Amino acid sequence: MPTITVQEMAGRIGTETVSDWIEVSQEMIDKFADATGDHQFIHVNPQMAAMTPFGGTIAHGFLTLSLMPLLASKVADAPKIEGVKMGVNYGGNKVRFLQPVRSGKRVRGRFKLIEFAEKRPGQWQQTNEFTVEIEGEEKPAMIAEWISQIFV
Repeated sequence: MPTITVQEMAGRIGTETVSDWIEVSQEMIDKFADATGDHQFIHVNPQMAAMTPFGGTIAHGFLTLSLMPLLASKVADAPKIEGVKMGVNYGGNKVRFLQPVRSGKRVRGRFKLIEFAEKRPGQWQQTNEFTVEIEGEEKPAMIAEWISQIFV
């Protein structure tokens, strides 16, 4: 994986990277339900969820959003910035859940760099458009504009 400077990263505005596919299994959904306390039947009860318009269990919207670091780690050609000490989430400008992810479906992340600017010496702010695509579906599961702080 290539290594670049922060200045080179700033020159990559508008570029996209795409992750490998991962499966959103019922086990993953159940573990997320346990971690968050959200055991709504549409997530954890296949029999009851089968009677809904979804036709089966679906991932939590927040599970879909929380896949960002995992999917980012599965981008084979993502450049790494030299000298990074740490990166932290700063927040989101917007998040939209457009379509549910059914249990057993595969998803991937599409990351488009929107902004990369130095906010103070050694602290850079990165804004990405993060789209979660569902294999075989035209409409994405989610689109978010997410901000991170990168410290070098």
